[in-house]
Amino acid sequence: MLSADQLLDALLERARGVTQRETVAVTDALGRVLAAPQTSGVTVPPMDNSAMDGYAVRVADVATPGVKLAVSQRILAGAVGVPLAPGSAARIFTGAPVPPGADAVVMQEYCAAEGDVVAIHTQPHVGENIRRAGEDVRAGDAVLATGTRLGAAEMGLAASVGLAALPVFRKLKVACFFTGDELVAPGMTLAPGQIYNSNRYTLAGLIAGLGCELIDLGIVPDTLDATEAALARAAREADVVITSGGVSVGEADYVKTAVEKLGRVEMWKVAMKPGKPLVYGRVGEADFIGLPGNPVSAFVTFGLFVRPFLLKRMGAADVLYRAFAVQAGFAWSKPGTRREFLRARLQPDGRLALFPNQSSGVLTSCAWADGLVDLPIGQTIRQGDWVRFIPFSELLA
Repeated sequence: MLSADQLLDALLERARGVTQRETVAVTDALGRVLAAPQTSGVTVPPMDNSAMDGYAVRVADVATPGVKLAVSQRILAGAVGVPLAPGSAARIFTGAPVPPGADAVVMQEYCAAEGDVVAIHTQPHVGENIRRAGEDVRAGDAVLATGTRLGAAEMGLAASVGLAALPVFRKLKVACFFTGDELVAPGMTLAPGQIYNSNRYTLAGLIAGLGCELIDLGIVPDTLDATEAALARAAREADVVITSGGVSVGEADYVKTAVEKLGRVEMWKVAMKPGKPLVYGRVGEADFIGLPGNPVSAFVTFGLFVRPFLLKRMGAADVLYRAFAVQAGFAWSKPGTRREFLRARLQPDGRLALFPNQSSGVLTSCAWADGLVDLPIGQTIRQGDWVRFIPFSELLA
């Protein structure tokens, strides 16, 4: 068996980024991956502007608190004032350009207006409450790099420098199907021995959350012919094929056999818990990843391995999750022979609580938890120990 680190490294070595590009409006760019670097054609902000509602003044005119100045003009955001006359102040609002001659803005809370005169009850310093031209971006600056996953902040940044459209890599096509005669779609009546197919919905959410195009082929009967037919179709239509179940060693586990018949298996089994029976291979031009059938195993292995793999295939530059040191609010006295990933939740005191049932079939643990405690082989935990914690925010988006 490969270690978890070996498996991740091997998957990323095999991840071929898509090369086809398209241009989308910034409003449609959420979750897409930038295909070319972007530079700014403008300076942001374009001129010195006020960070507060208040009064623009010359610092030299306010030598002591309580000075009264004539209010010579009123400047709204979007307007441009005239040069500030010595011994006067300009009523100014947030975002409005600072008039020439002014070198500070005093917050209105420290001022008292009396008709056309304002009393300044503080002594300002040069530059106070002024946002300088270009302090965010200067014309010609690089603002977004190739491989950037575009979120709300990146969309806003693009808009702030006047970009209305962005070049992005095409969406990665990911096909899924699910094996098991025991599986039934939600809404149908369960017969004896049947269960609802949760993995279909978990993986649909995980794949869509990454910004991939999902091809959902549904539940496939537990026969080799049906599995081969579904696999062949999926490999024709998608860049990556993901299945759940059928990759273990049972007599009715046909997925791995079908992959070996139509393509090749390159990796099988990882030394971790939950999630040992994981398969990677190729069928035609498509990558194949077979996840375990147990719902927690599928959820955890997707976050740890499939997400980074898909992100690299999408063209993203930053694909690895981050882990953080957090104190345990629990004890773990069962040293394992495989690396374990325990579902845990941050408590108000900043420590981690452990879900009481760590079985790979207990999906409630994933809905309850905030992330995973990464437990090395053979390690135990005492309350107060510092542990390696991987938040779900690093694994699921």
